[in-house]
Amino acid sequence: MAKDQAGQPTSGAISIIAPGTTIKGDCETDGTLRVEGSVEGMIRAAKAVVVGKDGVVIGDITTQDAVIGGKVKGTVTAESRLELQATCVIDGEIRARRVKLDEGGKVNGTVAMGESSVAQRRADGQPGQPGA
Repeated sequence: MAKDQAGQPTSGAISIIAPGTTIKGDCETDGTLRVEGSVEGMIRAAKAVVVGKDGVVIGDITTQDAVIGGKVKGTVTAESRLELQATCVIDGEIRARRVKLDEGGKVNGTVAMGESSVAQRRADGQPGQPGA
């Protein structure tokens, strides 16, 4: 967990995976993760996950809010809101309370929306909050 100079947790921190960078392994943060490169592994972020238009994630994403502009192959779970931009391609399952899909965005898989979709994820043995 990131800490400020006084040793207090920095839950508002933004971590960036830059273009040209590939991470092989799981990523977890108490703040926000922005993916402009690629990640092969699970992503958990307490605040938000942003996948830029050139970003690629091969693995599951679990977060509070997500904005997807690139490619994701895996399950995307957003406890609150999921925005799928016109440039996104999702191959997998989506579970979120609210979903916004821009014209041109592609989803190849199942979509579950509403309170019950997120609650079902918890019942399946997945943590209700990232890092739980």
